[in-house]
Amino acid sequence: MSRIGKKPVPIPSGVTATVEGQTVKVKGPKGALQLVLHEDVAAKVESGNVKLDPRNETKRARSQWGTSRTLVANLITGVTKGYEHRLEITGVGFRAAVQGKNLQMQLGFSHDIVYPIPEGITIATPKATEVVVTGIDKQKAGQVAAEIRGFRPPEPYKGKGVKYVGEYVFRKEGKKK
Repeated sequence: MSRIGKKPVPIPSGVTATVEGQTVKVKGPKGALQLVLHEDVAAKVESGNVKLDPRNETKRARSQWGTSRTLVANLITGVTKGYEHRLEITGVGFRAAVQGKNLQMQLGFSHDIVYPIPEGITIATPKATEVVVTGIDKQKAGQVAAEIRGFRPPEPYKGKGVKYVGEYVFRKEGKKK
């Protein structure tokens, strides 16, 4: 039995959730999201909760049960609170700025990096060395933050690069003479 899958997902006030076949649709104050569930999992809305159950007792059905419950919970969290990822840029002359629908970054290369901001994602730069990625879709917001970090991941000798706020960069000692 899945301990996570057994728990029903509560639907807060101001959020509507509907199940049509294998599609779960959630609408809230920040927007609307939908998810197509795996065929081994059945969902139903009852008494202000979304309840998920495996269709049969196979290993695959039980493994998809808890995953599906978490994905539905992420949809509800996304339309109520949203998701935010903060990145910080470390390095001399390294900076970022939002220009129109693009994020322009100077990360020590011979050229500027121009990253087009995807639909449904908001990127803000409160400081030149800080990037804030927000969105209602957890997967999309995390993917965008990972792509921005991937342009110049933090290196272990000086710590230069783009890292998540609170991320620990293991530092190495340089060469000795």
